Amino acid sequence: MLRYSVVWTKNAQFDLELIIEYIKPSSKTIAKNIFYEIKKECANLYFMPTRKRVVPELQHIGILKYREIIYKRWRIVFKIEESKVSVLLVVDSSRNLEDLMFQRLLNNNDNKYEETNNLP
Repeated sequence: MLRYSVVWTKNAQFDLELIIEYIKPSSKTIAKNIFYEIKKECANLYFMPTRKRVVPELQHIGILKYREIIYKRWRIVFKIEESKVSVLLVVDSSRNLEDLMFQRLLNNNDNKYEETNNLP
């Protein structure tokens, strides 16, 4: 069975850091748990990432290469290329995902990657 490498773009890593910084003043413990849980969810994409759903906002216009994980109130968008899964975006589900995706994903602004195969 094919095993995928999982990499995070710098923008996705920055998204996660912003989320954690927002939560940290209320509870450092909760912020730490969310950080590790999101990283774990993404690390699990090494096995069968196609089991996750295609992003509906893009699916209805025929773009099928972007998939997502819904974790609590966050949407984690990724794409699969050969044997690599690239985490592209982590966003609060209350935000307008369509605008963010068109800015980042379709304009190919997320072309720099940071290898993160293991939990920190």
